[in-house]
Amino acid sequence: MVNEDRFLVRKVAVLGSGVMGSQIAAHLANANVDVVLFDLPGKDGNLNAVVQKSLAFLQKLEPTPFSVKSKVNYITPANYETNLDLLENCDLIIEAISERMDWKKDLYQKVSSHIAKHAIFATNTSGLSINSLAEALPNHLRQNFCGIHFFNPPRYMTLVEIIPQNSTNAKILDQLETFLTTTLGKGVVRAKDTPNFIANRIGVFSMLATMYHTEQFKLGFDTVDALTGTAIGRAKSATYRTLDVVGIDTLAHVIKTMGDTLPNDPWHNFFKVPNWIQALISKGAIGQKVGAGVYKKEGKEIQVIDLEKQGYRTSNQELDSSIQEILKIKDPTEKFKQIIKSTHPQAQFLWAIFRDLFHYCAVHLEDICENARDLDLAVRWGYGWTFGPFETWQAAGWKMITEAIQSDISAGKALTKTPLPTWVTDSNRVAVHFSEGSYAPSTNANAPRRQLPVYLRQYYPEKVLGEKHSYGDTVFENEGVRLWTKDDEIGILSFKSKMHAVGSDVLDGVIESVKIAEQKLKGLVVWQTEPPFSAGANLTQVTQALQSNNFSILEKMVKRFQEASMTLKHSLVPTVAAVQGLALGGGCEFVMHCSKAVAALETYMGLVEVGVGLLPAGGGCKEFALRAAKDAKGGNIFPFLQKYFENIAMAKVSRSAEDAKELGYLRPSDTIVFNPNELLYVAIAEAKAMYETGYRPPLKSKDIIVTGKGGIATFKAALVNMQAGGFISEHDFNIGSKVATILAGGEIEQGNSVSDEWLLELEYRFFIELLKTEKTQQRIEYMLKNGKPLRN
Repeated sequence: MVNEDRFLVRKVAVLGSGVMGSQIAAHLANANVDVVLFDLPGKDGNLNAVVQKSLAFLQKLEPTPFSVKSKVNYITPANYETNLDLLENCDLIIEAISERMDWKKDLYQKVSSHIAKHAIFATNTSGLSINSLAEALPNHLRQNFCGIHFFNPPRYMTLVEIIPQNSTNAKILDQLETFLTTTLGKGVVRAKDTPNFIANRIGVFSMLATMYHTEQFKLGFDTVDALTGTAIGRAKSATYRTLDVVGIDTLAHVIKTMGDTLPNDPWHNFFKVPNWIQALISKGAIGQKVGAGVYKKEGKEIQVIDLEKQGYRTSNQELDSSIQEILKIKDPTEKFKQIIKSTHPQAQFLWAIFRDLFHYCAVHLEDICENARDLDLAVRWGYGWTFGPFETWQAAGWKMITEAIQSDISAGKALTKTPLPTWVTDSNRVAVHFSEGSYAPSTNANAPRRQLPVYLRQYYPEKVLGEKHSYGDTVFENEGVRLWTKDDEIGILSFKSKMHAVGSDVLDGVIESVKIAEQKLKGLVVWQTEPPFSAGANLTQVTQALQSNNFSILEKMVKRFQEASMTLKHSLVPTVAAVQGLALGGGCEFVMHCSKAVAALETYMGLVEVGVGLLPAGGGCKEFALRAAKDAKGGNIFPFLQKYFENIAMAKVSRSAEDAKELGYLRPSDTIVFNPNELLYVAIAEAKAMYETGYRPPLKSKDIIVTGKGGIATFKAALVNMQAGGFISEHDFNIGSKVATILAGGEIEQGNSVSDEWLLELEYRFFIELLKTEKTQQRIEYMLKNGKPLRN
């Protein structure tokens, strides 16, 4: 039966090629959507010059908004003077011009007659009234009009807020949410039409409260950043570094908007731009985009502004030792007890910013969104917090925190005397998030998640505190892995090790799981319950063996690694790698050996072993030699081999799943999904489809054409030049030569054929040789201690 409500998107128009508009267009192009990007006509005779300039800037931007460079070709430049007819074939129009109500309304009058009746028209705004904007549209377009709020940068930030207005047809909200969720991979939250919506309303208030208490407790900006970053589960950029990244002038504009549009907010007195921010703006020191703001760099030194000295000083970010000990406490209840009890200004500051955040969220929850889950997810996805405000409150102990807030309100310590809502102080309340749903003040009940069909694709959506996932029935388990199933048909293999590193127990588990899948199941999916897919080999295990000089263990481990990879490749049932985040070293090799990969767009794959003085020995070199031979199709192999050599020698890591295809880590036939929560659903479907079509594994290769001595000589000539130029060390040359020898098939004549086993034996021999060198052992030790490679 055909779904008459299906929203088909063939072409999208984005109005406005500024910072947000152009990056929204880029992400649409990433998803293979045909995009028309509009802006004002150019003044130099080239009417599309404004958009073309924006696209040129996009291609230089870091982090890159494009999954691969070629995606820019999916964007058609256009202008409002001669190209408005292009709007008529667009199914979705996203307006993303400057945050000026009058400018937006003028544009609506210009474009409205060109918008198709079926099209959804959405305004990307961070806080303007959607109802007010709708007034500029003719009646027949209002039902398909709503607000949409992407967070910057749109490719990488999960959150998109959808904001209906009074006339919005509920059906188009469902259609838009479905498109955003699956096609663009977003986490969608529906907000009410209130200033700054959800995430910015809470996030900006939190920044204002933090700035206020910075002054009250006389703390340095760098100290506050040390307190409000990863130490409390927030973004690494914390408060003031975030301010520099966002732009001090931008925040000032948002604060002014809050002050102008929220006159009845109990915290309205604090919606003012601090004098020191005004001073920085007047000096042009508006943040990272101009090289100076709260922070600036002098040579290699990071300096931070000091308000007392009216200038910059060296940043040190020192925390009191007692505060450091409190922040190490894992139990949230005990941690908050110690924070509240401490008399140290840094602890009092922390309690003050949490207290005011909790207070604000509780008072405004009903005004700005439907339930506590939406607020927490919006803040997490929009600001990069590990836990939302209500989750933090709940984890710390609802009643204890509530009593502490009430005590401070009574004592006049809180920023306002506004009481907590009665639902907060209800004697029976111990939480807001439960397995059946999250508290919704408007209904005084726990609201379940929205039941749109698109969410059936998310077996395990990102949960909030209080929600639980049941990960199926265990089929097999050891110290390193768990094999389980949701439906008794497809096995799901998940690693239990830290960062899903591959050690002996994982290798044993992979081999055993494939055997079980062959006997009892239709396929095997390798999927982790949390990212990353795998950070590579277990270097700690390798180091322990090196310290005891037990090379026999290491030799067995390498052989076992190769066996695990080949077991995945030659399994009699399909094996599918469902990969997200990092897939490095051995993790990348596992993906390369599975029958198929289903990868989230944000997948970063690479054979990075040279960083620790080694080379890929789990079949990575062998697979590249095989792929080069296939790519060449009987022609010259070397150009293909050269690309793969560079991948290994330079430890290239893909910048997206699309890039992983271009680098050769993924195959052209592998599947890319934009929403990581849909990975498992798609991977299981792929495994079942392969099984139902009579899947047979590839036979072991015996006729891999190689370049032999000629290829080795060519690679070594390049390495000699690099060493002579000081680009690589002697040890790098040694590693590179060994990689070249494996990829070329060894010291044999050009054009000869070799087998999988031949190449695996070369990998094994050279890997062990490198392990026995002092310089490689130094690199491994350095990586474990410092988390970055040593070039010795």
